[in-house]
Amino acid sequence: MSKIHKTLGTLALLGAAGAARAGDAIGEAQKQPLNVTAIAMFVAFVLMTLGITYWAARRTRSASDFYTAGGGITGFQNGLAIAGDYMSAATLLGLSSMVFTRGFDGFVYIISFFVGWPVILFLLAERLRNLGRFTFADIASYRLDQNRIRTFAAFGSLTVVIFYLIVQMVGAGQLIKLLFGLDYAVAVAIVGVLMVVYVTFGGMIATTWVQIVKAVLLLCGGLIMLALAMSHFGFNIETLASKAVSAHKSGAAIMRPGSLLADPVTAVSLSLGLVFGTAALPHIMMRFFTVPNAKEARKSVFVASGFIGLFFLVVCLLGLAAIVIVGQDPQFYEGGKVGGALIGGSNMPVMHLAKAVGGDLLLGFLSAVAFATILAVVSGLALAGASAIAHDIYARVIRQGKCTEEEEIKVSKRCSLLLGVLAVVLGIAFEKQNVAFLVGLTFGIAASANFPVLVLSIYWKGLTTRGALVGGVIGLVSAVAFVVLSKAVWVVVLGNPAPIFPYEQPALFSMPLAFFFTWLFSVTDKSARAQKEIASFRDQYVRAQTGIGAAAASAH
Repeated sequence: MSKIHKTLGTLALLGAAGAARAGDAIGEAQKQPLNVTAIAMFVAFVLMTLGITYWAARRTRSASDFYTAGGGITGFQNGLAIAGDYMSAATLLGLSSMVFTRGFDGFVYIISFFVGWPVILFLLAERLRNLGRFTFADIASYRLDQNRIRTFAAFGSLTVVIFYLIVQMVGAGQLIKLLFGLDYAVAVAIVGVLMVVYVTFGGMIATTWVQIVKAVLLLCGGLIMLALAMSHFGFNIETLASKAVSAHKSGAAIMRPGSLLADPVTAVSLSLGLVFGTAALPHIMMRFFTVPNAKEARKSVFVASGFIGLFFLVVCLLGLAAIVIVGQDPQFYEGGKVGGALIGGSNMPVMHLAKAVGGDLLLGFLSAVAFATILAVVSGLALAGASAIAHDIYARVIRQGKCTEEEEIKVSKRCSLLLGVLAVVLGIAFEKQNVAFLVGLTFGIAASANFPVLVLSIYWKGLTTRGALVGGVIGLVSAVAFVVLSKAVWVVVLGNPAPIFPYEQPALFSMPLAFFFTWLFSVTDKSARAQKEIASFRDQYVRAQTGIGAAAASAH
């Protein structure tokens, strides 16, 4: 069973957490003997989710059903689905390995991924539900020029979706390649086909329940492994901590802050990107339109925060347990020498821990869950991308709102198919590339292009179409430019001797640029249209705070 470890290490690239630092883990996986336990669980999961898709397809009749599950998802269900969207293979693998190697520093790093949720809860959740119908563009264009703002918002959303899809497809393809002994291209195609089936036939209903099932599996797997591991320490956290200090090569230093975030500029830039990028990810924002009202939207974030926080604590404890159980067992090290290289790479301690405390069964289960994690994320991304094209570009910009729901759904399904093909092609093209920079780019773009326009459109009456477009475009272009000129791309990918931009994360620089130019080009806009947009803020503010009119908008 330890044969699966090498490729599972590549999964530390994936998801909202952990991926920003785990780029060095990716590499070409070699085909291995079949993992029968993992394959059986994987097949069972696929069959179960295809059953969910069949059930969802019979309930998907309108555009509202397809994009937002008809607004019929409860706050608790939606919170669990959001947690499923956010908790990732990277959370389990990448962050637990960080605790395993760095101790307290890993815990600090984990906390930074959690901070974005209070921002969403207090600043955005209620207003997103009251103002939006299907997409981020519905909110950004509420009182601004529909055609131009929707086009920009759709382009920004698609950029985020495509970059993030590449990362997910590379990791998923490597995993399926390993489990089945298939060629990488065939493995990526399998993932693409399943993604298209879920989105095209089941829409948001199927996507939501796939995410819920995945979240339950991941939580259950993590909690079972934690219970088995803690039984080695009498279920006493103090005993666990003291033994971890004794076993770790750094001793008591693992319980103190270290050098992980020694560069304050990179630390702050990473934090800004994660906190505000999370709040502006299109597939996360879409989830707030699936609940019936603002109260359920707030409940969604509260529930999601609880599950995510619980899982992060589980990950921390698993990292500490691995220090003792894995860190002192020669069978998990290459050449059988403790302190050397871990079999499968540095991101594998939690999988070795699963083998140690639960045998092949638990290891196979976690392997299948790792795939389920990716499949849930790519389905949400594909739906967000399809809605941006069909709802924002086709229905609102090209057809000026005159197309029928049947036409819009048909276009959305075709877009899902096109996105699936594009994801497969790009996944194959990026097979041997270090795609870690795409994660930083994804969150940088979301924080720099989407978030400023989103938050200012909700809270600042002075925002104009000109300001939103100029600021958003500058945020988008600068985020891409800073990443391209950084070490991750300029040196590692393009082979230049030294980076032009000295930092790894763009948000600290690109996000202020976006806010500044949005403000500048708004306050200097004295056109009649700008004055009308400013005057319209009062009506928007009332609806954002009270929800008056939101139900009527959702019905059309």
